[in-house]
Amino acid sequence: MATLLYHLGRMAFRWRWFVTLLWVAILGLAGFASTKAAPAADEGFTMPGIESQKAFDLLDQRFPGSAADGASARIVFVAPHGQKITASQNKAAVEQLFDEAGRGSQAASSVDPFEAKAVSKDASTAYATVTFKVTAANLTDASKNHLERSLDEIRDKGLTVEVGGDALATQPAAGGASEAIGIAIAAVVLLITFGSLAAAGLPLLTAILGIGISMTTIKVLADTFNLSNTTGTLATMLGLACGIDYALFVVSRYREERGKGHEPREAAGLAAGTAGSAVVFAGLTVVIALAGLSVVGIPVLTKMGLAAAGAVVIAVLISVTLVPAFLGFWPNAVLSRGIRTGRKRSLRKKEHNAGSRWASLVMRHPLPVLLLGVVGLGAIAAPALNLQLGMPGDEAKSTSTTERRAYDDLAKGFGPGFNGPLTIVVDAKSTENPKAAVATIAQDIADTDGVVSVSAPRFNAVGNTAVFSATPATSPTNAKTQDLVKTIRDERVGIESKADATFEVTGKTALNIDVAEKVQASLIPYLVVVVGLAIVLLLVVFRSLLVPLKAAAGFLLSVLAALGAVVAVFQQGHGASLLGIESTGPIMSMMPIFLVGIVFGLAMDYEVFLVSRIREAYVHGDQPQQAVVSGFKHSARVVIAAALIMMAVFSGFIGADESMIKMIGFGLAIAVLFDAFIVRMAIVPAVLALLGNKAWYLPRWLNRLLPNIDVEGEKLSHKVPAPADPDPIDESALQPVPMR
Repeated sequence: MATLLYHLGRMAFRWRWFVTLLWVAILGLAGFASTKAAPAADEGFTMPGIESQKAFDLLDQRFPGSAADGASARIVFVAPHGQKITASQNKAAVEQLFDEAGRGSQAASSVDPFEAKAVSKDASTAYATVTFKVTAANLTDASKNHLERSLDEIRDKGLTVEVGGDALATQPAAGGASEAIGIAIAAVVLLITFGSLAAAGLPLLTAILGIGISMTTIKVLADTFNLSNTTGTLATMLGLACGIDYALFVVSRYREERGKGHEPREAAGLAAGTAGSAVVFAGLTVVIALAGLSVVGIPVLTKMGLAAAGAVVIAVLISVTLVPAFLGFWPNAVLSRGIRTGRKRSLRKKEHNAGSRWASLVMRHPLPVLLLGVVGLGAIAAPALNLQLGMPGDEAKSTSTTERRAYDDLAKGFGPGFNGPLTIVVDAKSTENPKAAVATIAQDIADTDGVVSVSAPRFNAVGNTAVFSATPATSPTNAKTQDLVKTIRDERVGIESKADATFEVTGKTALNIDVAEKVQASLIPYLVVVVGLAIVLLLVVFRSLLVPLKAAAGFLLSVLAALGAVVAVFQQGHGASLLGIESTGPIMSMMPIFLVGIVFGLAMDYEVFLVSRIREAYVHGDQPQQAVVSGFKHSARVVIAAALIMMAVFSGFIGADESMIKMIGFGLAIAVLFDAFIVRMAIVPAVLALLGNKAWYLPRWLNRLLPNIDVEGEKLSHKVPAPADPDPIDESALQPVPMR
């Protein structure tokens, strides 16, 4: 591997114009194709294999044209203080609204709240729902404007009107200005690390080019593979972060080889052969983790994972081809000012830097460092024992949004359960008296403890299927609501036998419960597949039994600690106000999967970059403890810079308005902090110090079976002649000169 990439790096350096124009042409072709590509139709959120989804599918089949997952606008009316919504003037205004709302070209139905008896006991509040034939993403501006004009007219008559549902919900930006600040921080970190504008700008330039290719390609394939607008979110996040980090490692190794006296083309080849090899296998671990999301069985998650994996593959290819090509254009500009100005003799090789001094400290006290790291992360992970999964809804939004105000008004007027009614779908196709069967089921569910009321059933045109709502006494995210859904389903056999018809429980609340259960059930198989494949890959890379196991154990520590921190902030509310979180609640159902998948890939990045340098020193003759010190001397500073860049990019998403996006950004940023600074910088050297030579043990029979991919570049050390400079400079020890 190292030899192949060495020749590839030299070739890219020599044929820099061709390589650069090739990548620019790929970007241009992808961009042109994206302008001609048809957008994918948004089919909404689907989850095969769960009861809620089966009920939605039955509704689509038995109520054609109604779009069970179509957009909806739940409109809440509140009369002025001291008045009643049933007063003749207020009632006339509400009825007029629903007459106009039902005339929209995409409207499916609108029900008069007075006919539906959707008025609070004190008559201060009423609510009703306008449903549409299409999903929220497919609503036209004309349909939205028609509804908004109707709402404005009734507001002018003195009523307070708030709108929940997804029809008019705003789609918040992922990170906004804070994301741009994150990228700016990444640029500053690069500048401090390298002390050169060219060296700092090169990783940013190549990463942005890679993201451009990835996102335009996703747009081109959107219609073919039905990729939604959210598919590229994860690809953007990881493509940018990995693209910067991978280029950072190659550029850093190039500077180091130049500091040793190698001429530019040779240094580019060596950087591609050594750091490039680590990049390839680090990228493979990320791809394994992302592609493994398909194990969960959630189509949207599978598409996001595969799209992000594609973005990481492009980042890897760019780092081993385009980065050496750009180094060919600016072979000296990326060097530190000390080397560029010829001050070599004043910067003689240093035996120690901050990285080696830290490693030496850990080598002297490995057991206390190990115990402190493990106990500390374990304590932070403790809140994860109280993890409650769900899908935060309007209650998690800011009070500045109409969706949150509608949620609060509805809970105040009708009780918290009205914000998450259960939808009961009755299949009475096999019974002789469908109406009697539906009435029996509705009555039994109404008599269930925890159900406040049930609505009148609505039959399809044929009369063999009915749907009605059951309103819980508790809010959608309350644990008692989850128990109620379980109780109704547990009692189903007796109810169905009595009614001679079948029914299923669905609706947004039941769907969220089903999704959480499916994700929890998928987490262990996902861990087994992803961690198992990565251990095999690291076994090949490091040719060791214990190092891959140590890497996997360290990852589990960091991801559990990150999950504990997320629970502490977003569920328990510790420090929530500092992040602008107005209300706490359950953790997003897919958050554990996101953390496991993404953090595992990034954790293995740092493992490969750091430990490959340690093994390189060990292979070249250093004793185990000295190899750790040498590896940290050459790579610790760059790994820390890479982690800071990752944290800056992810932290940009904390500034989003949406609570779930905040949660993802915070979780990923804190996970990188734990993994890079505690696991890789402290626990890893402590474990290697305690293991000594045993860390690199591999049975002879397994050594013969495994392919020798030579990530450390051992073969290159015999093939490449020593630099002509008799007094090599350890460029990793050079301190950047402040920019003036």
